Amino acid sequence: MKKATTALTLCAASALLLAPAAVFAAGKTAAPKAPAFVELRDVDFQKEVDGKQVGLYTIKNKKGMVVKVTNYGARVEQILVPDRNGKLGDVAQGYETIDQVLGGQGSMGAFIGRYANRIANGTFSLDGTEYKLAINDLSTPPAAPRQNTLHGGKKGSRFVVFDAKQLSENAVQMTILFKDGEEGFPGDLPVKVVYSVSDANELVISYDAVAANKKTVANFTGHTFFNLSGDLGSSIEDHILTVPSDKVLEVSAALVPNGNFRDVTGTPMDFRKPKALGKDIKADYDLLKAGNGYDNHYVISLKQPSDLGLNAKIMDPKSGRVLEVWSTEPGVQVYSGNFLEGKLPRDLGKGSTVYNFRSAFCLEPSRFPDSVNHSGFPTTEIKPGEWYSGKIVYKFSVDKGKAAK
Repeated sequence: MKKATTALTLCAASALLLAPAAVFAAGKTAAPKAPAFVELRDVDFQKEVDGKQVGLYTIKNKKGMVVKVTNYGARVEQILVPDRNGKLGDVAQGYETIDQVLGGQGSMGAFIGRYANRIANGTFSLDGTEYKLAINDLSTPPAAPRQNTLHGGKKGSRFVVFDAKQLSENAVQMTILFKDGEEGFPGDLPVKVVYSVSDANELVISYDAVAANKKTVANFTGHTFFNLSGDLGSSIEDHILTVPSDKVLEVSAALVPNGNFRDVTGTPMDFRKPKALGKDIKADYDLLKAGNGYDNHYVISLKQPSDLGLNAKIMDPKSGRVLEVWSTEPGVQVYSGNFLEGKLPRDLGKGSTVYNFRSAFCLEPSRFPDSVNHSGFPTTEIKPGEWYSGKIVYKFSVDKGKAAK
């Protein structure tokens, strides 16, 4: 975070105009069967939502990597990258039309704000003032009772149309203004998000926000649902995960941190050495039972707060695709797709693929969940005129080894 050298006014924030979409053909495989991925079309995302125009924006590099993003929730709808044989495949769950997005999984592909993850009981205090937030994370018996704020509230940034501007063939900018009192949070908070694709096959998400007029809180992340196999309805339990962290946050049955850190040594939470996601996922262990699988926040050590640190590395043994996640954030949420249910029409995705239980994983770099209620966690407070800047890098490559049978 850095102090603003010049005042970013709300007028300037709202002056960013919605640019027309630039759409590029993604290409098809040479096989005589159906293509390995669905060609998303801009026309299927053209719709007015809440009085603002939605569209589909395409960014790509010179090596064939293609990413498609809609400005509804700044959602990643498609990522095309090659497997070990050079065949392009889609590794991001998403939808073919904006209507499907509107009725689909709430967080799928979205940029999350104003506050990522959970805030316990939807309350926090800032400089002696208590704020009551929108409650949108509820549970019903026999599940453990939950009444939290999740991912910014009932709308957050997930269900809002961003202003969008195509910056170049490989970059698109999205902007949004969180207003004072919105969802119960204090202060105006303009946010700029830039999605870009590098020639190193990286999808980079850069974000900047400034507390325009009041002290406030913020916590951001990307929420792409990945399946590196390219078969977006298949299980991800065979994906091999590495997380260079020896500590995970303890959570209650309501999935909120209790303020304690737990050493992963000798537990199912230990991914310091490569391990299949599904190896220990059914273990009789409290942190796994709370989320019906992995839904846990790992502590990432950074030399400096603004450094890029490795959060995780994951590989699909069949396709050979490898994903490294780097970020400037102090933690990463590992989520194993436990709330995907194959429920129609919500979980019917691209190419009429059913998004089944644990058919995707998410790696969500951010500050710690519920930091607003724990003085020992990295702060999410932003003073007036102060900036919150961050970066998430999803770097794709391939493992040249033989495909798993």
